[in-house]
Formats: sequence, structure tokens, C-alpha cells
Amino acid sequence: MASELHQERLDAVVQALLDSGARRVLDLGCGPGELLLRLARETQFTQIVGIDIDQVVLHEARELLGLGLPLPGDRIQVRQGSFAMLDAALAGFDAAALVETIEHLDPRLLGQMERAVFAGMRPGVVLVTTPNQEYNVVHGMAPGERRHPGHRFEWNRARFRQWAQGVAERNAYAVRFSDIGQVHPQHGSSTQMAHFNRVVASPSLR
Repeated sequence: MASELHQERLDAVVQALLDSGARRVLDLGCGPGELLLRLARETQFTQIVGIDIDQVVLHEARELLGLGLPLPGDRIQVRQGSFAMLDAALAGFDAAALVETIEHLDPRLLGQMERAVFAGMRPGVVLVTTPNQEYNVVHGMAPGERRHPGHRFEWNRARFRQWAQGVAERNAYAVRFSDIGQVHPQHGSSTQMAHFNRVVASPSLR
């Protein structure tokens, strides 16, 4: 079930990126490269950069993609870095995806991540997926149990929306939400996704 849900999650993210018209895409917290591999198959994406703080999974990603060390001009690059730290080289991309990554952050770093991604890098589109804590009971989990030992938190739908709407308001983005996975009438879907679109200011009337 988890593997099937993960594939559905990746499918949803790739489709949303295709629909956005993005050509230059960041995978922030790329892990072993599963999303990168899917993005690489789509000719719409002319530049794809994955970053992760973990050198072990970066090695796995490079092997999966058949990559050496990144060179300037490479269509697909994988590099070490933290999406909670601003890297000027990552500014100005069309879109960024954070797939099941924010819940691995210490909650005290969420503001730092927001400033790095939404205020600093400022991609036109940002997709954020995270577990829906309300759905854990449907997975047969005990109260308070988390889906992964590396998760620092898991949010219910109301908390995720509150956070995402605050990020959008503070950084001039619009945000909408969608479900990934089967929807339970009471508990929602297993994965929740926020679609952020940067608001383009209208030119002043003269």
C-alpha cells in the first residue's frame, strides 16, 4: 500500500508540474532520485536540479540517474545542500517540489525554510506534499505513532492549511490544496498537497 501510494504521489507531482508549464524545476530534498528520474523522462523539463543534505542518498540518486558530478549546463544535476538554506544558484526556477520532506525538519526550522524557498529562491510554483495525520488511523496506526522514525511532526489537514496559507500570505503566493490517495469520508486522504503559485503584481496604471 505504501509503495502504491508513493507512486501515486509521484504521479500527482509530475502531472502538476507538467500542467504548470514549468521548464526549470527543483526537487528540494530529492532523496534517492525517484522524482528526478520521472522528471528526466519528460522533455518539457529543460533543467532539473535535485538537492539533499544526505550524501548517501545523493550517491544513490546519481547511480539511479547515471550521473557523475554536476557540471554547468547539465540538464540534470544532483548536489548536496539544504532547502532550509538559501542558495543563490537556485533562485529563479520555474517550479520547486518538496515531496514528503518538510516533516523531517525540526519545526523550529520551518521559518528558515520558508525564507530560503519562498522569499529567497522564489520559484513560480511550489508543490509541498506531507502526510495527513488524521489518516494514520486508517493505516492501522496507534494514536501518536508516526509513519517514519525520521518525521519530526505530522500535521492534520487544518494545521497544514493554516501553515500553508500563512506562507502564501507572507510571501505573495496563492495556494490551493488537493488530496493524493483514496479519500476517507471522515479522515481525508493519506497525503495532502499544497499548490503555491507566485502572485505577479499588476503593472501600475498610468
